[in-house]
Amino acid sequence: MFAVAPEQLVAHLFRHEAGRLQAVLTRWLGLGRLTEAEDLVQDTLLEALAAWKLHGVPENPSAWLYKVAQRKTLDVLRREQRFRRIAGGLNQGINEETYAEQASALFLDEEIADSQLRMLFACCHPALPPDAQVALCLKTLCGLSVAEIAGAFLTSPDTINKRLYRARERIREGAIQLEVPSGPQLTARLAGVRQSLYLLFSEGYHSTHPDQLIRRELCEEALRLTRLLTKSPRTSQPETFALLALLCFQASRFDARTTELGTIVLLESQDRSRWNQSLIARGLRYLGQAAAGQQASAFHLEAAIALEHCRARHFAGTDWKAIVGYYDLLLARKPSAIVALNRAVALAYAEGPQSGLQAVLAVEGLARHRLYHAVLGELYYQALQPVKARQHLEQALQWTSSKAEQFLLQHKLDTIKAQGRGG
Repeated sequence: MFAVAPEQLVAHLFRHEAGRLQAVLTRWLGLGRLTEAEDLVQDTLLEALAAWKLHGVPENPSAWLYKVAQRKTLDVLRREQRFRRIAGGLNQGINEETYAEQASALFLDEEIADSQLRMLFACCHPALPPDAQVALCLKTLCGLSVAEIAGAFLTSPDTINKRLYRARERIREGAIQLEVPSGPQLTARLAGVRQSLYLLFSEGYHSTHPDQLIRRELCEEALRLTRLLTKSPRTSQPETFALLALLCFQASRFDARTTELGTIVLLESQDRSRWNQSLIARGLRYLGQAAAGQQASAFHLEAAIALEHCRARHFAGTDWKAIVGYYDLLLARKPSAIVALNRAVALAYAEGPQSGLQAVLAVEGLARHRLYHAVLGELYYQALQPVKARQHLEQALQWTSSKAEQFLLQHKLDTIKAQGRGG
């Protein structure tokens, strides 16, 4: 028996099993009954909490949850079958033995994985807006509550509920199927799924949450779902492995990115002994599998940049020229202001702050972005132009809601003031 309190165990299992249960029950009932499947999962977890408080936690809690979820779903289907018989539709529906066979098949490990894969493609369907795709992934596959999703994206629960409602309406309209596409359609749809998982990880890793720099649960779910893609022959393409390699390299630095008090530790000051070598080794394996393709995708290039940081024993040993070269290729393949800004930072380290400044000032479209002004502030500081440094750091401070970022920017401003160089 487990020594942990039932409330804690149910909360843990909700995180790790709710998405799996949701995917299986939705596949069983049909995508149009997504909300009903969610209710059944919630009822199962509530029953677990009540039963385990009374009788203790079972030896295999996950199996217990699956069994109860099966029973509850079978009860729903049996009631519907009886209703059809009463209504005179004796030939409609299927018998209880068939329902039981369906349950046995759907709860096999490989079928649970397949159900999650189908749900992932449904959540990331192009008929849904990108913000609705991510919200639906977090709700149905990751087990996050509406309040948690709202907190992650700095919006209200009402806004998230509206996004989810509109997404479910599109599903009810029949525009989305619970399936993994095939043929030419798979390529385009898989690209959208990968991008959604990339955005999910990025929101956790570069969190805009005011109280948390790193939203680990978002990153962990992005890693889990990307690994799921690599385990299916239909979706285990080189670009998928490149994405997973990138996420592993980035996640390896989790423990070194903040202090115990939650303040930011910049890359140059991080204790590299705290970087997770197991994740880096895993990322290298995935990157090797990504090399099977004929061309380098944006994820290949981003993974290569992340690897350069991971392989440098100390900050001064970073091969910044190689990183600038990768950014040049990345800009050609994926033109964006943020990529150009990151390239400018790498150029500053490779050639000096003046080169970096020229590159940053050439970037368009980021005048109201906190990172743009933070980078300019740092480069002007390095170029011994404290007045401009202070101006841009104050702009960056104005545009961020992250307390950790506010602390870092204020510390830099205080340093300039203490040196008497900001007046």
